[in-house]
Amino acid sequence: MGILWTILMGALTGWLAGKIMKSQGGWIRNIIIGVIGGFISGLIFGSTTLIGGLILSVICTCVVIWVWEKYIKK
Repeated sequence: MGILWTILMGALTGWLAGKIMKSQGGWIRNIIIGVIGGFISGLIFGSTTLIGGLILSVICTCVVIWVWEKYIKK
């Protein structure tokens, strides 16, 4: 159940961050980047409430998208 929850939250945070950053990535890329952003958020901020974790995950995912588009995509 934990892996399914991680994928669902990654998809949600990836989708939200993609909309905020106006990213042209597909849904699979958004899920992967969302999971990475959520993982980074968990490492930096630790365990928080559901809404707080979602907000922090979206912020970290926006940073991951920015780094991806600025440095890796080229």
